[in-house]
Amino acid sequence: MTDTDGTNAYQSLSETTGHDDPRWAFGTGIVTDAGAEITSPVPDGVDPADLAAYCLMLGDDALVYSHRLSEWVSNAPELEEEVALANTALDLLGQARVLLARAAHLRGGDATEDSLAYLRTDGEFRNVGLAELSDDLDFARAVVRLLLFSTWRLAVLYRLQDSADPVVAAVAAKGVKELTYHRDYAARWTLRLGDGTDGSHHRAQDALDALWPYVGELFRTSDEERRLVDAGVAVDPAAVREEVDGVLDQVLERATLTRPERPFIGTIGGRSGRQGLHTEQLGPVLAEMQSLARQHPGATW
Repeated sequence: MTDTDGTNAYQSLSETTGHDDPRWAFGTGIVTDAGAEITSPVPDGVDPADLAAYCLMLGDDALVYSHRLSEWVSNAPELEEEVALANTALDLLGQARVLLARAAHLRGGDATEDSLAYLRTDGEFRNVGLAELSDDLDFARAVVRLLLFSTWRLAVLYRLQDSADPVVAAVAAKGVKELTYHRDYAARWTLRLGDGTDGSHHRAQDALDALWPYVGELFRTSDEERRLVDAGVAVDPAAVREEVDGVLDQVLERATLTRPERPFIGTIGGRSGRQGLHTEQLGPVLAEMQSLARQHPGATW
């Protein structure tokens, strides 16, 4: 996938612009291109702890879902789709790296980008449930989930381009370009499967029915988000629901898919993914993602 500046995902593997550490491969340029730095001052009137929590929410969504998408490498139905899904995973990983680095800086102490990614337990992650679910190597499920996730995240990041926090705004500015492609890719495949054969239609509808209960969580507003909305830093996820519904309705209608009438999954004691309450599927994801870093603490490569 080629960016608007003519670069591509493969070139970014060797880029080190703005970083002395050559291991900084993914997400290069997201912050420096916008004139912001990870160490930028916290906006006036904003609690650093709230901003750190918000960066973790956005970063964990991208990190965990990126890992799930990477599971399609060597498993996609065609090489072209494998490359597309891998590049989508790399885009999200780039967003996650900057957001987790920002969160680590705000937390201070010994926190680093790597420690937040590899040393937290599942109860410390703040991603939504939709990001952590397995596709079970069902391509229709992968496509429908990407449609749901990218439609929602694009609506959020589009508004975050005006965030009072320069790092969040910089991530959003580049992320909008990436997510526009992600949503378009997923929408095209949803149309192809939904309005295809009887078999592909039923698989797409089954995937939508299975994933739909997790959509409601995308629009719940955490306490940190409420405070940051007032400070001009965050976006109230409830405010994007109408836009997301409009896009999904348009795609589902053309794909001859029926919007499910299944209820959304609720909270337990008012807690869900944003408060560290996850499905049983997150633990195995983290066990795999964190295994190397935990076996070789402090190792570099």
